Amino acid sequence: MNQLARAATALAASGILLATTACGTSSTGAGAGSEGDRLKVVTAFYPLQYVAEQVAGDRAEITTLTAPGSEPHDLELTAKQVASLSSADVVIYQKGFQASVDKAVDQAQPKNVVDVSTVVPLAASSEAGEHEHEHEGESAEEHAGHDHGGTDPHVWLDPQNMVKISQAVSSRLSEVDAEHAATFKTQSEGLTAQLTQLDKSFEDGLKTCQRKEFITSHAAFGYLAKAYGLTQIGISGLAAESDPSPARIAEVQKLAKEHGVTTIFYETLVSPAHAKAIAGDLKLKTDVLDPLEGITDQSKGDDYISVQRANLTALQTANGCK
Repeated sequence: MNQLARAATALAASGILLATTACGTSSTGAGAGSEGDRLKVVTAFYPLQYVAEQVAGDRAEITTLTAPGSEPHDLELTAKQVASLSSADVVIYQKGFQASVDKAVDQAQPKNVVDVSTVVPLAASSEAGEHEHEHEGESAEEHAGHDHGGTDPHVWLDPQNMVKISQAVSSRLSEVDAEHAATFKTQSEGLTAQLTQLDKSFEDGLKTCQRKEFITSHAAFGYLAKAYGLTQIGISGLAAESDPSPARIAEVQKLAKEHGVTTIFYETLVSPAHAKAIAGDLKLKTDVLDPLEGITDQSKGDDYISVQRANLTALQTANGCK
């Protein structure tokens, strides 16, 4: 009996030791990025969400502030969303694009931030592939309302800019979670390969076209146009929600005739009324050119790469590219 009692006592002591050890591990907690503890990454809008998902993979829990189908320029944050910035391991946004996000970042002071505007320098709106007469016929007030401090924020529509953003995100994630730096690097390289192939498809696909000009409802495609030798003619300016003046509509109709434009492009997140009205007046076709500010059921693809390929096809068809 004494032997049995001693065995029972030893077993109980062992169990207490195991329990104590387990409690010690739990109370200490795993460090950011350690096995079983995913990083919390908050992104401002879809293209940045896409990069974070591709680079971080299953090493991060990723949330985006702009809901699918919402116009990112008009974003208003909830108190919960603002609070999420304080607790995030990494926040990825673009300063100057969404005023509510800029304010929330300043307020929350997150530990680690990737500001895309410091990764890809923003071009002046007049330098980003816009038609030189884009704002002809507009008042100074209308023109000022169409830009983002005089710069074009839509850097993600050039695939090579997305490569730079991918590398910046990989670098910051690696700083926060050094244990998985090799994983982030490998996944960033995989995304870079896809984006480089997409860039080549655009370069080859738009090399020989009957016309270089294209008309779109929202002047978001300056970086894409400049990268591939095209010229965008925006019905409205950089602010998607702005209404063009009658003088601007007349100017766009004139340019459409001068350049033999066949198609007026509109997008999924803003009203196509002006684009369709101009197309109707001139008996032209309409099609979607997606600025990729969000993915919806109406998007011609389910991610950045597939929607960009749909954009390429639309431009090739409209511009008579061979």
